[in-house]
Amino acid sequence: MRFLVLNGVNLNMTGIREKGVYGTQTLSQINEEIKAFVEQKGDSVEFYQSNYEGDICTKLHNSFLNDECDAIVLNAGAFTHYSYAIHDAIAAIKIPVIEVHLSNVHAREEFRNRSVISDVCKGTIAGFGKNSYLLAIESFRL
Repeated sequence: MRFLVLNGVNLNMTGIREKGVYGTQTLSQINEEIKAFVEQKGDSVEFYQSNYEGDICTKLHNSFLNDECDAIVLNAGAFTHYSYAIHDAIAAIKIPVIEVHLSNVHAREEFRNRSVISDVCKGTIAGFGKNSYLLAIESFRL
């Protein structure tokens, strides 16, 4: 399988900001572990991160239009809670998307309890740190 791991706003600060919530590993370190996990199964992975909502929408569109991947793991960050643009971009493509979060968003501030993208995703995995990504990737094999 060809995976796209797509990270949204502020995920570039992982390992630097709020270490008690998001952990001490940087996004690059997490991506290296994901890459090793994916490649040991004979699959491939591309990583993309942007703090810009439109960039994420464009990446979703292009992934579908250019047949760049078979499955998408998306951590939209705070965009999860209000981006109807990302919602509509996911709905417009025919690639399964799993929403992931490093932290348990339901155990945090009330605004984080609402996802406007979950209804167009195959599923949601939250609260397992970097393993949320690995669980999402593995779930595509089920």
